[in-house]
Amino acid sequence: MMPGGSFDVDQKAVDLEKLRERASAPDLWNDPDEARKVTRVLARYEQTIAQVDSIASTLDDAETLLDLGEGEDDTSVVGEAMAELGKLETELAQLERESLFFGDYDDSAALVSVHAGAGGVDAQDWAEMLLRMYTRHLETAGFTVEVDDYQEGEEAGIKSASFTVRGDFAYGNMEGERGVHRLVRMSPFDSANRRHTSFAAVDVIPEVEESPFEINPDDLRIDVMRAQGAGGQHVNTTDSAVRITHIPTNIVVNCQAERSQLQNRARAMELLISRLAELARQQHADRLEEIRGEQNEAAWGHQIRSYVLAPYQMVKDLRTDVEIGNVEAVLDGDIGPFTDGYLEWRRRQESDGPTENE
Repeated sequence: MMPGGSFDVDQKAVDLEKLRERASAPDLWNDPDEARKVTRVLARYEQTIAQVDSIASTLDDAETLLDLGEGEDDTSVVGEAMAELGKLETELAQLERESLFFGDYDDSAALVSVHAGAGGVDAQDWAEMLLRMYTRHLETAGFTVEVDDYQEGEEAGIKSASFTVRGDFAYGNMEGERGVHRLVRMSPFDSANRRHTSFAAVDVIPEVEESPFEINPDDLRIDVMRAQGAGGQHVNTTDSAVRITHIPTNIVVNCQAERSQLQNRARAMELLISRLAELARQQHADRLEEIRGEQNEAAWGHQIRSYVLAPYQMVKDLRTDVEIGNVEAVLDGDIGPFTDGYLEWRRRQESDGPTENE
């Protein structure tokens, strides 16, 4: 990340010229993924700099009007100046939010996985509810979501699912979801309609685009199998699903979202590279807490957020104290107050010094 965080306008201006050079290169689209990234960042930097320039110009105009109005004791001119300043509120709020993205990996794509924890079939149903919540939130917010793996539960819900999020500050937006999520409700799977508590774990890591080391093919075990699930937009139901096991580390990745075995294998290798790179960062202990934080069992006492549907309705983040009473809206994807609350909380923690999540 650039010095001073994503709000470092002077550095952005320098980087903008470099981005324009890269964007005008004749061979840019030889690598479509890189080209899309360059053009996306270029557009964002141009927008930010134009926005800052516009705010500075409006402030100068308002200052001139204020001096003129006060000098001539003209309240209408003063009112005009105040109206100009009022228009800046939305733009300043946007820039303020952008300043929250200061982490080294905030603008990386995010690899997100959801796993059912304690709670049996209720936990598997809860994991699927979380997957739906994230998918709706991200697509509404303009992110691209690619489902990489989807493992159905025996009776309902899912055992696990993993997906990749792409877009501006994808990892920064999703980092705060890492942890254990707790659901309390009247169980639809209990014939006595008793209240049950279930858990699901969410993991979020940044995607690493290039491997920092060579992977020895002899260290890989590659299995091909029939994809699980009901098909449709999330999974394919041919014999093309691929599982790759990295034998030295026992890291396992799955991909069944693509139409061909070759495509699934290529995507699985990308996932493996990112997870091996994450492991390498863990082995360099200073970066561990910054990237991933402490990993806890998806059970009692470890939750970061509680979703209570009975006996009352409330969603509460236990780190930031953000509370929302409209649980249905949250589960339909309205989690912006929680993601923004985490970003603000993270900045306070950074200002106050090292914490357990850094």
